[in-house]
Amino acid sequence: MADKDSILDQMDPDAGDYFGVPSLPEQAELVLISVPWDVTAPAEALSSYAPDAIIEVSARMDPYDPISPDEWKKGFATADVDYTLQDRSQQLRSDVERLRSYAVGGGGIMRPLADDYYSRRQRRVEEGCRDMVESVRRDAREWLRRGKVVGLVGGDHSTPQGLVEALVEREGRIGILHMDARCRLKARGEGFEYSCESLMYNLLKNIEGVERVVQVAQRDFSATEHRVARESERIVLYDTDRIASMRFDGASWRQVCDTIVAELPETVYVDFDVSALSIENCPHSPDAAPGGMRFDEALYMINRVVESGRRIAGFDVVGVVPKVEDYVDAEVAARMLYRLCGMALRSQKKNN
Repeated sequence: MADKDSILDQMDPDAGDYFGVPSLPEQAELVLISVPWDVTAPAEALSSYAPDAIIEVSARMDPYDPISPDEWKKGFATADVDYTLQDRSQQLRSDVERLRSYAVGGGGIMRPLADDYYSRRQRRVEEGCRDMVESVRRDAREWLRRGKVVGLVGGDHSTPQGLVEALVEREGRIGILHMDARCRLKARGEGFEYSCESLMYNLLKNIEGVERVVQVAQRDFSATEHRVARESERIVLYDTDRIASMRFDGASWRQVCDTIVAELPETVYVDFDVSALSIENCPHSPDAAPGGMRFDEALYMINRVVESGRRIAGFDVVGVVPKVEDYVDAEVAARMLYRLCGMALRSQKKNN
């Protein structure tokens, strides 16, 4: 690997790479894959544009992290972005919006004919989402085979499924630190198997190797999801009420974090939705809700995973909604992504 000064000389904020770091995937220790996909996200949540927005703002950041100061020199590489995913996402979003309108409005006297028309669109959406998951799994599997740490930049919260599947194939068993305003435990959210509201439900149902899901900062979920979380031996829910009670009873933030981290196995996947943060950090997210963590609190919790000796085998940053007139969501996501890259690489060294 080239020395620090030579890498800095080569950095190009207009090269289309995350953080402007000029590392080829073959040479880097960490590879970021982008999934510009938002088929089942709320209508106003155009998170398929998030990878490009995060690349743009991240390329103008200074490459320094006091928690993991030298990890970036190992290389954070940007895999080629598959923009056919974005094209197909935009096509299928129109089908989803028609299906939503139909579910609200009913079919009238033409209901039998309409049912057939809309069932075909439902199948098309399901097939497209299934293809996306398989595409991500295929790409992730290849980078993992080459010995890379893989991070994912979404896209909506359905996009990490393929990466988690590939990681379980490689690792056998993992735990997930799920930081989010929502639980993602709905069976077929809005009728879609691969809904962004169903990721954790799908992972727990279909992947035995997901040993434990530790949910943090959730504060917008249904009674059914709450019951599922309470009754499952593989889910531990630290919603904002539970965390607040711990703190009001005198626990320091370090004690809260260490209690949460203790629930995780040795190999960890960090699933980070920007809505886990307080609302000023993600004002355009449709999942933003009062409460949530400060940026530094979330960062500290993830760092406690590393300090505990656990290994971050993979991670994602999802749910980002960039706005041309206000890029605060993308700015926050870019900085969390950078810190996650450093902590993930540092955890490999600690684990070894």
